[in-house]
Amino acid sequence: MTFAAMMLVAIGCDLMFGWPNWLYAAIGHPVTWIGALIKALDGALNRDGAADLSRRIAGVITAGIVIGLTAGLAHVAQALLPAGWPSALLGGILAWPLVALRSMHAHVAAVAKPLQNNDLMAARYAVSMIVGRDTTVLDASGVARAAMESLAENTSDGIVAPLFWGAIFGLPGIAAYKAINTLDSMIGHRTPRFEAFGWASARIDDLVNLPASRLTGA
Repeated sequence: MTFAAMMLVAIGCDLMFGWPNWLYAAIGHPVTWIGALIKALDGALNRDGAADLSRRIAGVITAGIVIGLTAGLAHVAQALLPAGWPSALLGGILAWPLVALRSMHAHVAAVAKPLQNNDLMAARYAVSMIVGRDTTVLDASGVARAAMESLAENTSDGIVAPLFWGAIFGLPGIAAYKAINTLDSMIGHRTPRFEAFGWASARIDDLVNLPASRLTGA
């Protein structure tokens, strides 16, 4: 078994199926499971009025729990896989929801189509689904730039980085990366609530994204 083969299977599953709505309705998605854990730890450990040092320590503990639990469960699953090609096949199926190539393409294509039809209102709405800025003031060129910027960022975060770490470490690698990326997305913000609490998550995310961002740029 090679972890690279496992990641190729994951890509194939994602390209063919994405993450079907019926499956999401039935079991959710691994990222939503991770998000629920982060939200619970945020509520329990990130106390209003606490000193910055205390919140920073709580954030380190939160990151450790989320990353450790996610990677640990993935390691157990990988250890239980059979030997040979079935390992790559089954491991790739397990890694499948952690790759977002089809979803990214769909979101960017949803912006491109109304732009081609000169429907600026629809294009603004579509791009608002993938960027955090105010899209109501963007002209057609601004919408296109926003979509391309999101495409570039998400190519690294949603495709190259998870596959990079998955190809090196298998299921624990891709699962740990998605945990780190979700931590950064949820609590790695410079706001009064998360400036200290999300410090560790943001720094870890910067570190693990460094090689993937260089590969994406290349």
